Amino acid sequence: MELAFSTKALRAVCETDERAVRELGVECANALKRRLADLRAAANAADLVAGNPRQAPRSKEELMLDLVDGSFVILAANHTTVPRLRSGAIDWSNVSRIKLLRIERPNA
Repeated sequence: MELAFSTKALRAVCETDERAVRELGVECANALKRRLADLRAAANAADLVAGNPRQAPRSKEELMLDLVDGSFVILAANHTTVPRLRSGAIDWSNVSRIKLLRIERPNA
C-alpha cells in the first residue's frame, strides 16, 4: 500500500528510528516499525492481519492497529474517491492508499 502521513512531525516519527525511540520508547518504536512494514507489504487494507486491525471506536471512517502496551495507530483511506460498499461503509479490500492520522498512547 501507499502510505501518507497527516503531519510532517508524524512522518518524522515514522521514518526516523531515533526520533521514534525518543518520542515513543524502544518497545513502541519497534512495534511501529513492524506495523509500517506490514502496511507497505499489504496489497490493500483488508490484507492486514498483524496489529488486530479494526474499526476505530470514534469513527467508522478510520481503522486502528495495535502497537504495544495499549498504544495504537489510527489510519484512514487516502483515495480521492474512497471505495465504498453498497452499505456506504468503506470497502477496505479496495483501499490501497492509507494515511496515518495519529499515534495514540495511554498515559502520554
